[in-house]
Amino acid sequence: MTDSASSKPDLGRFGSFGRGVTPRQAKEIESLGYGAVWVGGSPAAELAWVEPILEATTTLQVATGIVNIWTAPAKAVAESFHRIDKAYPGRFLLGIGVGHPEAHTEYQKPYNALREYLDRLDDYGVPANRRVVAALGPQVLKLAARRSAGAHPYLTTPEHTAQARELMGPAAFLAPEHKVVLTTDAEKARAVGRKALDVYFNLANYRNNWKRLGFTEDEVTRPGSDRLVDALVAYGTADQIAARLKQHLDAGADHVPVQVLTRDENLVSALAELAGPLALTQS
Repeated sequence: MTDSASSKPDLGRFGSFGRGVTPRQAKEIESLGYGAVWVGGSPAAELAWVEPILEATTTLQVATGIVNIWTAPAKAVAESFHRIDKAYPGRFLLGIGVGHPEAHTEYQKPYNALREYLDRLDDYGVPANRRVVAALGPQVLKLAARRSAGAHPYLTTPEHTAQARELMGPAAFLAPEHKVVLTTDAEKARAVGRKALDVYFNLANYRNNWKRLGFTEDEVTRPGSDRLVDALVAYGTADQIAARLKQHLDAGADHVPVQVLTRDENLVSALAELAGPLALTQS
């Protein structure tokens, strides 16, 4: 359990979130002033791709968003954590989560399974302040605050961030992901956003969380209402997008991983366009 705000991971105010980055991209992202790269999906327990990114950079941190507890055994994940942390102390943040019942036949009583996985990470010496938990609902948010540095919510809004901060207290680390599309064309942005959101309409934990935020059953049913898409996917000018992302900070977030919905080869240029409005310190 984290016992003070000073024990929070420091990843800067903004990071980049995606399915992966090359070491060269990571170096460029670091030079723009972003504090971390978050790698989504359910990476294998070996985490062999982490060291090349850290080797290519100087201060950038790498975080997983997230390692899936059903597909990555705790012992193997802990071994990977210690290997990485020994070589690059304090630059790797382990994000873990339970995934989705629709995707994993092993998925049973996710809260208990997550708690047991955290127990195993304790047994294997992974420090609580270098791990975070994917959390949406109140009980898992509270567990994240008690048993890890904090929470990494996905597909949420600044309103959820405010609720999470109140539930978790001031000492917990809070890093909500937010998607962005760099266009002022609302219809184009919504089309791109809906494509990215499509799979999540099948997943009950996201639909339930959106309903807790005040969206109706119709709104959270594929293809999703414009109001839902606009809440989850920021678009407009770079200044307008930055203002939306900063709402998470105003609501209590410590760090916001930014998922730019663009082709991989355009990632760095898109992040560069946002760096100024986000007031990042470029080197």
